[in-house]
This record gives sequence, structure tokens and C-alpha cells, in this order.
Amino acid sequence: MTRRRHAGDVAIVAFARSEDRPYDEGITEAEMVMPLLREVRERTGLSAADTDFTCSGSSDYLAGRAFSFTMALDGVGAWPPISESHVETDGAWALYEAWVKILTGEADTALVYAYGKPSAGEVRDILSRQLDPYCTAPLWPDRVALAALQARALIDAGHTDEDGLAAIAARGRAGRTGTAGPPGPSPRGEYVVRPLRTGDCPAVRDGAAAVLLAARHRAPDLCERPAWIRGMDHRIEAHGLGVRDLTDSPSTRLAARRAGAFERPVDTAELHAPFTSQEVVLRRALGLGPEVRINPSGGALAADPVMATGLVRIGEAADRIHRGESRRALAHATSGPCLQQNLVAVLERDLEREEESDAP
Repeated sequence: MTRRRHAGDVAIVAFARSEDRPYDEGITEAEMVMPLLREVRERTGLSAADTDFTCSGSSDYLAGRAFSFTMALDGVGAWPPISESHVETDGAWALYEAWVKILTGEADTALVYAYGKPSAGEVRDILSRQLDPYCTAPLWPDRVALAALQARALIDAGHTDEDGLAAIAARGRAGRTGTAGPPGPSPRGEYVVRPLRTGDCPAVRDGAAAVLLAARHRAPDLCERPAWIRGMDHRIEAHGLGVRDLTDSPSTRLAARRAGAFERPVDTAELHAPFTSQEVVLRRALGLGPEVRINPSGGALAADPVMATGLVRIGEAADRIHRGESRRALAHATSGPCLQQNLVAVLERDLEREEESDAP
């Protein structure tokens, strides 16, 4: 008989991300994830047989073939047989499924990984296929054009201006970590779709990430400073862009409230904001003040491995807790045009437990 656990009884005990590649170098999905899975297992000492559940996130649209995630299973190792699942979206939602699996008592440990190879196609065209198929998708608006509509609405409402967006771009690229190759466009750059310039848009990369989760009775033995998931929730906006206020994100605010983000202040926030204007929306929705460190990793502006970017945000927030650089962090992931789907996780250090273990 399984025993249900409380929300704070699950922790992230290891995180690894790839060096994001700006173009396809002939590396397969399995080759992308294998080094990361090896890294998180070595950090914790867990073998494949010790992992109770495995969940992945990716997109067949990017790969250009159905059931593409089965290719990556070669990198996981499916023998002996494993308990495995997959979500057809960003890996942050795979982490949510694994978190629920442990909360229900059906697993004590879980491996989560995600990958994206946007270099295999034209991302701006591919992602337009997730729009309303009757009225919007036939017009082929890409995500840059839609983000530009959102940016223009923010500027017209007085919430930001082009100088403010350039400042966000400069900060994001200054904090760039975990990437390879050129750092991407300058904070200004040429206009792509007004008012967005090249610096306001994400540096799309091929990349992957992996995370290991563990229940409370296992986590302290696997990690010196576990990042405890105090709460996590995800919500969605209306599908039709015309019925939404693009200057606000009620779904992010609701997900944050349900995750417990407003119960106590956070010191760090990793926001999945592919465009500078979207960081403005998220900061307003989450009530983040200047005292909060926003995207110290550089965020999606520095590297956007599509379908792994949200999982990277959660992993980067957890990693700062692992290194003792944060006590309470918020991580956000998004999917869909103009922040349509939003997930928020709240991570904390267990200072009381650490002090008890350090006591003579």
C-alpha cells in the first residue's frame, strides 16, 4: 500500500545541463542526454536500477517524426525494464509528473530529462502550428511577431520602454552560463519585429537537461543541500490571443499562489522569459522587487534549448540552493505563445535540518 506524502517531502538532489549548441552537429537525442544522465547519477551514486521512475519532455514537432522520445531511451537504458513516461512539451511538466509520482508514494526517486534540437527546422514556423487552427494559424504569425504585439501593448500601457527592454537584454547576456559558441546578439541590435530587436529575442540553441528527484527519507543521503520543492502548480490562459490581456499573466499569478510563492519572500527567481518583454509581464505578475535576483544564469535570452528551457530554469534555481547561494527560490516555465501556459515551483533549503546535522 502506497503512502501519500506532503508537498515539501520531495527534493531536487542533482541537476546537469548540456553545453547548448547553436546548430546541429550531427548529435542524436541519445547522445545529447547520455552525458547528463551519467553526471546526475554519479553525483548521487544512484544507478539506473535505483531510479524508480523516469519521465522526459520533448516535442515531435521539433524532431519532425512521431514518438521521437523513444530514440532518446537508448541513452537512458531501458533494460532491465524501467517505469517510464513522457510529456509532449517542456521538461518542466515532466518534472511536475515525476513530483506527483513521488508525492503519491509510487516512487522514492525519479529521473527527469528534456531535450530540444530546434536546429532541425525553422522554429518560428514550427511553433506557429500550436495556434488556433481556424483563425490564427492560417495567418502564420510566428512567436517573434506575437511577442512583439505583447511588447507593444506593454509599452503603450506605460509598463516599459525600449531602453528598459535593452537593460533586461544586457543583464541576461551578462549572466550567460552553460552555453557554448557565440554569446548571441548584442542587447540592442537590429529590429526583428518592432519594437523587438535581435537582443530582445532568445538565443535558440540545441540542448538538454537532467534532474534527479528524491523523497525526504532518501534526499539527505544523496545531496548535501537538497532543494526542497515546497510547492508547484501550473495554469493556462485562454487559447485565443484576442480575449487575453497580453500585459498581464493571471495564470502565472495563480500558479504562484497555489505553489506558495507569496507566503514568504524569495531571493532568486529563474524566469522562463524568451523575450525581454515577457520578463516585464512575469515580474509584475509575481510581484518581484529589485531585491530579487532575476535569472542569474542568464535565462532563456542567453540560451533557449526549446523544450528543455523550462526544466533548465528549475534546475538552475535548485543548483543555487545546492551551492548555498540561495535560501528560497522561485522557478518558472512557460509554453505556448505570449506566456499561454505557466508553471511555478518554489524551492527552499532546509536550514533547520542542516543545522541539526552539523550540531556536535
